[in-house]
Amino acid sequence: QVQLVESGGGLVQAGGSLRLSCAASGSAFNINAMGWFRQGPGKQRELVAAITSGGRTNYADSVKGRFTISRDNAKKMVYLQMNSLKPDDTAVYYCNADGTYNSGGYGLPFSSWGQGTQVTVSS
Repeated sequence: QVQLVESGGGLVQAGGSLRLSCAASGSAFNINAMGWFRQGPGKQRELVAAITSGGRTNYADSVKGRFTISRDNAKKMVYLQMNSLKPDDTAVYYCNADGTYNSGGYGLPFSSWGQGTQVTVSS
């Protein structure tokens, strides 16, 4: 169906920045919403930021003003610019995409996840 591959994670000091990228691939699909989730040690997976195909965005309160989500519809990519990083931002970050794919002339829904990329912020 649709595969997502994240990149851009790594180790950074508190106050630093990282940019995550996520590329979608597959055939005959349309993406509606794309988003970034994260799961810290001992925590549940949570939404970080999401963006619709029209560019409307939504952020977790904990990252507002520090993180920016953007997407390139033509390239089927989504990005997460993370500034002023804090140790609490340490987590595995996952890309998610929701949309439809063409199967036998029908548009069937899908929700795909990437494999995750580790972000570690040292104090």
